[in-house]
Amino acid sequence: MLYQLYETQRALMAPFAEFASASSKLYNHPLSPFTHTPMAQRISAGFDLVHRLAKEYEKPQFGITSAVVGGTPVAVQEQVALNKPFCRLLRFKRFTDDAAALDLMKGQPTVLVVAPLSGHHATLLRDTVKSLLQDHKVYITDWTDARMVPVEDGPFHLDDYVQYVQEFIRHIGADAHVISVCQPTVPVLAAISLMASRGEPTPQTMTMMGGPIDARKSPTAVNNLAMNKSYEWFENNVIYRVPPNYPGATRRVYPGFLQHTGFVAMNPDRHLSSHYDYFLDLVRGDEDSAEGHRQFYDEYNAVLDMPAEYYLDTIKTVFQDFALVNGTWQVSGELVRPQDIESTALLTIEGELDDISGAGQTKAAHGLCTGIPKDRQFHYDVVGAGHYGIFSGRRWREKVYPEVRDFIARHHAGDGERAATAPRTARKATARKAKG
Repeated sequence: MLYQLYETQRALMAPFAEFASASSKLYNHPLSPFTHTPMAQRISAGFDLVHRLAKEYEKPQFGITSAVVGGTPVAVQEQVALNKPFCRLLRFKRFTDDAAALDLMKGQPTVLVVAPLSGHHATLLRDTVKSLLQDHKVYITDWTDARMVPVEDGPFHLDDYVQYVQEFIRHIGADAHVISVCQPTVPVLAAISLMASRGEPTPQTMTMMGGPIDARKSPTAVNNLAMNKSYEWFENNVIYRVPPNYPGATRRVYPGFLQHTGFVAMNPDRHLSSHYDYFLDLVRGDEDSAEGHRQFYDEYNAVLDMPAEYYLDTIKTVFQDFALVNGTWQVSGELVRPQDIESTALLTIEGELDDISGAGQTKAAHGLCTGIPKDRQFHYDVVGAGHYGIFSGRRWREKVYPEVRDFIARHHAGDGERAATAPRTARKATARKAKG
């Protein structure tokens, strides 16, 4: 019922949002007589702010059409490499006629960026992808809004997420390097662990950034909510059915608008101050600052619905049972054993001021991946960075990305080296199964 009420409110507000937008332009257009009336700039700014507060935010586009490789600008085309019901695997293909840049790109590592399925769209990692394209071939998981997936396509559980990641890694090839940001650190670690346990080739490196590997360490407000409320509370209070005006009608979801309310409730003063500053920037005519605000909130306010099964599985597995760190997590009947990973190098990254994944939560992966030699395990604390700062913005570009780039470069082996280690890994997996 709540979802239907929200949809009704959204439909009622849409005309007011458009009216506010038109009125703002009426008081700001150089040819309009209203532009020369007293307080015109403030009135225009006020209507603009009302428009942005009332409008609906659609999924943004990545909009990445170019990159710089070795100092040479190259064209970038977004392609769909695999299309699954709940996710598209996107590739950002680079094109150039420059021979030197072409030779450089041929030898560059391939990176799979696993974006979070936790409210925002994968476009939140636009800055991550743009930086990586300078030195890598890049793929990213683009998760589908659950309200757009027909119920005929079936449910989507946390186990399905793990299997999707494995399928994407196999599609790209074991020479890939995997980067997981926030929530997917857990299913990505599970996916690679299961591949190692079966004797499959695993990615050359895995970089885990700001994720709840062990949510018991330095619990944040997000962790406390998930740990202090029962499974039944979440099922009864945040799960609703998609209204009939969407392809996924009747599908059970955790609605995006509820998630967005939670995001804002974490820092209401900060958002209020940001909107007021935006109003003042419009009054002053500071278009650069105003545009920065628009770009941030166009992304921040665009949210998706999560499949109920996946969300509830995550609450129970990650934040209540701590199944990964307790060694009790089974995916489709297979026990997740991070200690079986041997040939994949590990880098964990945490932000000093992260208020979503607390200090030590991501670093806990090292204590689980005991099969990885110590000289192939690394950790990096980003001083002064919050959660978003570790994958977007100035700190990401100037501090974090160079660490990630150099880590991948150090552990990027050629086909021959990888082929030599594969039989040894398979033999160990066979021996483990024989013992079991």
